[in-house]
Amino acid sequence: MMDPRADFLRRTPFFGGLADAQLARVMGMLVERSYPAGDTVYREGELGRSMYIVGTGQLVVCRGGGSGHLVKLLRLWPGDFFGDTALIAIQPRDATVLVETDARLYELTNGDLYRLYQGDVHAYVMVLQNMNRELCRRLLQADDRITEVADELGDDETQIRSRVE
Repeated sequence: MMDPRADFLRRTPFFGGLADAQLARVMGMLVERSYPAGDTVYREGELGRSMYIVGTGQLVVCRGGGSGHLVKLLRLWPGDFFGDTALIAIQPRDATVLVETDARLYELTNGDLYRLYQGDVHAYVMVLQNMNRELCRRLLQADDRITEVADELGDDETQIRSRVE
């Protein structure tokens, strides 16, 4: 009989393409964390060394706006993952993640990813490809939303810096 956690994780975009043994290896690295509604998983600007997969609950990703209040960017549901940019870019957290309903999260650290690389480079590549696919999907959604807002405002000069200085 298949482990219900393995069955759930296999259906998430993060674990696509992993063989049973590879999935079992990664599952062995995950740490389960529980957060009550109203809690904060992490805050924008904090140093991050881990990412999370949502097992249960609902969370929201927010960023501080120029006016000082939090702007909701993304709602997270079971099967979604977040915090991955801290592992890839090695930058401070780019957002705050708030828990809207009691949540169970599975945490994977940058050390875990390094151990996966050392032990099974194929599984490591699959996990990184899955992370990159999700990041690309999110960028496309952000482009769509920026276009929608700019169009509603009649802003035909909306530009995003394309070069980092």
